[in-house]
Amino acid sequence: MDALRIDISVPLRSFVLELALDVGKETVALVGPSGAGKTTVLRSVAGLTRPERGRISCGKATWFDADRNLFLPPEERSVGLVFQEYALFPHLDVRRNVAFGGGGNVDELLERFRIGHLSGARPSRLSGGERQRVALARALARDPAVLLLDEPLSALDAHTKTRVRAELHELLAETGLPTLLVTHDFEDAATLADRVGVLVDGRLVQLAPPAALVAFPADSFVASLGGANLLRGVARPGDNGLVEVTLAGGERIYSTDEVEGEVTAIVYPWEISIALAPTTDSALNHIPTEITSLVPVANRVRVGLGVLVAEVTASSVDRLQLAVGQRVTASFKAAATRLIPSR
Repeated sequence: MDALRIDISVPLRSFVLELALDVGKETVALVGPSGAGKTTVLRSVAGLTRPERGRISCGKATWFDADRNLFLPPEERSVGLVFQEYALFPHLDVRRNVAFGGGGNVDELLERFRIGHLSGARPSRLSGGERQRVALARALARDPAVLLLDEPLSALDAHTKTRVRAELHELLAETGLPTLLVTHDFEDAATLADRVGVLVDGRLVQLAPPAALVAFPADSFVASLGGANLLRGVARPGDNGLVEVTLAGGERIYSTDEVEGEVTAIVYPWEISIALAPTTDSALNHIPTEITSLVPVANRVRVGLGVLVAEVTASSVDRLQLAVGQRVTASFKAAATRLIPSR
């Protein structure tokens, strides 16, 4: 399989996008805040934006080369693009929408994406997941070498998104194409992609498999994307080879990371346990606090604890009879407390 290779520079309003990235037979997601340059990367690959410098190629085909003054238009690039709102033609039925992509494999695609029974339906009669499958089929009708997805799940409601996310993951695995998608939602990126790149102000802060981003975030922003609690404090050597961190509120916590000075302590919600009274378990970090919120998420509950958010099972909430306003102790282990030097 030919790899997509990107090495570009694009001046934007307040910074210059600088990105070098290779995408093989995999899905790579670019995630980050709005305005970070994610969509500009897609537009550059698709031929909708011309970079100032660099080169874009796929296998032996070169689509952009600034040194050679080469810039192929979109129709001359082997790219399948799925737009954020899918951009289906409302006056065409499913079959004709897919056929618009070109190629003679329409029937095969309709069956592959399980939309053959919808071939005569207009987009207005389709669910969000069905519209997405039609858009993917249309993009693949071109028999592209590269697949591009722009916020593929943002048009879906929360109830539909979970199911369609799983479907899309399966479909992307089936295509076997170099796939580049952009999203602002880390959960979408972590579910759909083999690797996730965090783009901030036009710079790739970190590129790694989703699990590695959570376990070893490059900075506090990457950690926050994964849902971590961020606690600022000052670290100094403590007893028994541990590092002691004094937080802004005066609380002291401990970490196994060897860092000194101003730091951000990172603790993920699922690493935090809640007790109704001071605890004597193996966790070294105990913070007395008050429950400020209880938000059910599927079969779990996110518990607001002042500066912390914990994630526990619904059965734990029932067993402990947790309630807003209740005083509790939040506990987490030193080994689960990562430290990153503050910048």
